[in-house]
Amino acid sequence: MTELLTLSPDARAAHSASTTWRHRQALAVVLLAASLLLPSLEALAQSARRSGDYIVAVVNQELVTNSEVQQRLQRAEQDAASSNTRLPDRDTLMRELLDQLIDERAQLGAARDGGVRVDEAEIDRAVSNVAAQNQITVAQLRERLRSEGLDYVRFRNTLRDQILLERIREREVQSRIRITDADIEGWLTQQREKNGAATEYNIAQILLSVPENAAPAIATQRRQQGVALLQRLRSGEDFAALVREASDGSKERGGELGLRRADKLPDLFVEAVGPLRVGEVAPQVLRSGAGFHLLKLIDRREAALTVQQQRARHILLRPGPKLTQETIVRRLSGYKRQIEAGTAKFEDLARQHSEDGSAANGGDLGWASPGQFVPEFEQALSMLRPGAIAAPVVSRFGVHLIQLLERREQRLDAREQREMARAALREQKADDAYTDWAREVRARAYVELRDPPGQ
Repeated sequence: MTELLTLSPDARAAHSASTTWRHRQALAVVLLAASLLLPSLEALAQSARRSGDYIVAVVNQELVTNSEVQQRLQRAEQDAASSNTRLPDRDTLMRELLDQLIDERAQLGAARDGGVRVDEAEIDRAVSNVAAQNQITVAQLRERLRSEGLDYVRFRNTLRDQILLERIREREVQSRIRITDADIEGWLTQQREKNGAATEYNIAQILLSVPENAAPAIATQRRQQGVALLQRLRSGEDFAALVREASDGSKERGGELGLRRADKLPDLFVEAVGPLRVGEVAPQVLRSGAGFHLLKLIDRREAALTVQQQRARHILLRPGPKLTQETIVRRLSGYKRQIEAGTAKFEDLARQHSEDGSAANGGDLGWASPGQFVPEFEQALSMLRPGAIAAPVVSRFGVHLIQLLERREQRLDAREQREMARAALREQKADDAYTDWAREVRARAYVELRDPPGQ
């Protein structure tokens, strides 16, 4: 599985999202933050005045300008139109985008104060990635930026800030997530109940039957017999020997009932043996409609979860400053048509164009259990039959062209069950962890909102 799509601890922490963060991703606001590292507050203020722009917020020692908000608004509306996403009203959306920019400024300050660094080699790789997204060389990218009046140094600084944001979010979310053994056991219990799975027991019994409508004296005599047998068992006598001597039930295999699911046994039996360790005898003589029972737990097996696994492959392209989501959707739709027409092979296109680690394998992601892909990806897979290709799917990582290869039912062993539980719990807890951290960073920041000029 690739880092971008799996729920491994590193990837989960790196790409955790609060509700606000997820909402921003749903709006496909993938713009790079602009003007984050200008020489000084006053320099930025002068630039804003010269261009007719104005400051809408001051965050610590950095500014947020109206043009930045408008740029994100324009991109959000364009992407929403291309993906049929419904946006809130314009005033509400602008407030959300302003909040997003303020959060980013505050988090960038936290990253720098916390010693997070990005070296030049990483920036070089990011620049190369942007050029590759646009199918041009780095030299051509620099020329295009120059022709459009964009400063290359500022462009690199913007990329640096995006990496800083990702890194500080990864570090902080990772450090706040705690998953206990009790959390894992609770999650597994919920899954077993949801899937109808049940613990299996092998119980041996000594049955002292009581005929229907028997006189009270007979029931009393049988109970006393059961108490005497229980005392003999406590003194160390063999259970199987007492089965042969006294039981009115099956005497084969020492009175064993055989391995049965809990839901196929009387509740009375399950409740009695539930607290026992294998080999122990229930501490009380039990009464049922059939008579009196002495029980011994021979074996207990936790039911293995059976999950439907899916094997898929994908081509991933990521939006950037020169490659919009709308452009990517059109490009991937073209790939889909080529594959379905037989003029291109999925695996060849993945090797040539995909920006995911699976590209070398033709986009093959291997077998995956539920919860290992991001929700948008899994939802698209669930709608496909083997061999079919979904329309381009937008996720927090970019845009995917997905093909389902095959499905299978797979029983997970104990280790795999716990790994799946841990991954799912990390996904659940990541939202809260990010939200708490982002709220703390925002609360520590100095934020001053400015009115438009003339108001």
